[in-house]
Amino acid sequence: MVEGGIPFPMLSDAGGKIGAVYGVYDEVAGVNIRGRFIIDPDGVIQAIEMLTPPVGRKVAESIRQLQAFQHVRKTKGAEVCPAGWEPGKPILKVGPDLVGTVWKVWKPNE
Repeated sequence: MVEGGIPFPMLSDAGGKIGAVYGVYDEVAGVNIRGRFIIDPDGVIQAIEMLTPPVGRKVAESIRQLQAFQHVRKTKGAEVCPAGWEPGKPILKVGPDLVGTVWKVWKPNE
């Protein structure tokens, strides 16, 4: 898919055992539906995406989300990434002043 391979694990689950644990195994069809799980180093699921077979995933969005979760983890949650955030774009500093005022400090077109 990409030169040098992909920077995250992918697997096949022909028997559906792993898919059943994560809720993506379709017992009637006998297959897993497409599932993507971002699991942090502590083993906590941070994001889940499930799609039926006719629609593919966007790898760039998965990478963007990974970068966002890594940023939040690096700042120990003091900074968060708004919708559509890309590395180098403005972040949000968590605190009571942010409640109800996100629209003042974050502009979707940024």
